[in-house]
Amino acid sequence: MTGTIVKGIAGFYYVYVNGSGVYECKAKGAFRKAGIKPLVGDSVEIAVLDEEKKLGNVEKILPRKNAIVRPAVANVDQALVIFATASPEPNLNLLDRFLVMMEYQNVPVHICFNKMDLSDSDWQHKLADIYINAGYQVHFTKAKNVSVIDGNYNVDSNDSEIQYNGSDGVDEIRKLLKGKITTVAGPSGVGKSTLINCLKGDVVMETGSVSEKIGRGKHTTRHSQLIYLGDDTFIVDTPGFSSMYIPEFEKEDLKDCYPEFDKYANECKFLGCVHINEPKCGVKDALARGEISQERYDNYKLLYEEIASRRKY
Repeated sequence: MTGTIVKGIAGFYYVYVNGSGVYECKAKGAFRKAGIKPLVGDSVEIAVLDEEKKLGNVEKILPRKNAIVRPAVANVDQALVIFATASPEPNLNLLDRFLVMMEYQNVPVHICFNKMDLSDSDWQHKLADIYINAGYQVHFTKAKNVSVIDGNYNVDSNDSEIQYNGSDGVDEIRKLLKGKITTVAGPSGVGKSTLINCLKGDVVMETGSVSEKIGRGKHTTRHSQLIYLGDDTFIVDTPGFSSMYIPEFEKEDLKDCYPEFDKYANECKFLGCVHINEPKCGVKDALARGEISQERYDNYKLLYEEIASRRKY
C-alpha cells in the first residue's frame, strides 16, 4: 500500500493511506543502516501487519521532490515562516537564518508577522519595508484576523496606518496555501498553532502562552506533522525553534541566498565579489543609497563571519 507519513514520533511513523486510514509503522532496519530517515511528507510503501490494529512497516521511501534539513520535512511546495511583531519581539537575525536556509534549498518562502495588534503602525511599516524590498511577500496577522501585504505594497508616509489588500485576510492566506503542501515554522509563542486552528476551522493544535519571565513562548508543537486543510491542501506544522544552524556551504555562497543582492551584483568591479571588503561594490553602493536594508546587510555580515570562522576549525 502507498501512503504519506503524517507524523513521526520516537521511531514510529504514522502513514495515511487514502481510503484506509492511518497506520502506525516502524521503518525497516535497512533505512538506518543506509543512513536514511523517513520524513514527514514522504510518500512511502508499507506492508500491513495487522489491518484491524492498523499496524505496518515502512518498506520503501518513494522519490522525493525535495527534503528540507531544518525543519526536517519532505515534498513541500513552499514555506510560511511566522514571527510575532511583539511578545516576543521578532529576532530578525533568526528570521534571516531561516530565509537563508530556504533559499539554499530552493524552497519559496512567505513571511507572516503575527500579533499585529501588539505593535504600532511604524514598526509594521519597517518590517514590511525590510522584507518586501528583499523580494518576499509579507503577511500581517492577529489571532483570527489575517491581513495581507503583497509585493506591490508601498508605504505612504502620510498614512497613519498600514493599508491592507483584501477584505478577508483568512481567505487570502487560504488562497496562498490552496493546493500546496506548505511547511509552517517559526519560534514558539508567536501564535503559530492559533493561526493553524483558524485556517483549519477547528481546534487541531494545542496553543500555549508566552513566558513572562523569559519573554519566549512555551513549546506546544513537539513533533512535525502533516495537517489536511481540504482541497489537496496540507500544512506541515513543525516544533518552534530558538536557533537556526546555517548548513555546511562555502561562505562565498551566502550572497546567493540574499535575493535582493542579485540586481546589483553586475555593478561590482570584481567577479565573485562577496560584498564585504571589496571596493567598487554594487551591493554596498545600493546599501549606501538605502536600496538595501541595513538590518539585512548587517545580518549578512554576521552570518558570513560565522561561516568563515567555522571553516577555520
